[in-house]
Amino acid sequence: MKVKPASKPGNVLVEMKPLDDKLFASSAVQDTPFKISTILVPIDFSPLSRKALQYAVPFARKHEARIVLVHVVEPVYYPESYLATLPPEIEDVNIERVRSAKQQLAELRKDDIGSEIPADVLVETGRPWNEIINVAKDENVDLIVIATHGHSGLKHVFLGSTAERVVRHAPCPILVVRENEREFVRDESA
Repeated sequence: MKVKPASKPGNVLVEMKPLDDKLFASSAVQDTPFKISTILVPIDFSPLSRKALQYAVPFARKHEARIVLVHVVEPVYYPESYLATLPPEIEDVNIERVRSAKQQLAELRKDDIGSEIPADVLVETGRPWNEIINVAKDENVDLIVIATHGHSGLKHVFLGSTAERVVRHAPCPILVVRENEREFVRDESA
């Protein structure tokens, strides 16, 4: 292999012999200082949560990682003062929401991830931030890629922030994808 200055300042020209490419096969240039084997992506089926998945897929491809998609269904509750017992219709609504979420996650897995990357889909019931943390622990997740709507002021006070609570309690690093930020994921097919 020969390295020569290129005509453009600051660049070099590398001439390689047929066997020189083997030098780069085990090179530290291709290795990363950390291993990501499982990536968790919470999905609420909004366009922004799909954007988070678009960030997770290249990470999974690069690190040969598995993606876990999780959707959390918040059960429908009524205060006890209104009902002595839950009518069967309420339980049917919760069951239907779980069934629908499983179906939508399966379609999302097929359409946005494909078959080249291993992926699992989970539907949990409870408070979203708490269930996301539990799944991250149970699945031994190395990275969470989560979307945030970036609410502030009164909207944040009333709606809260699932992403903020996940960031505070997560057992692993988190990539937070915001709605109106500069993109860094590039379309490799173009």
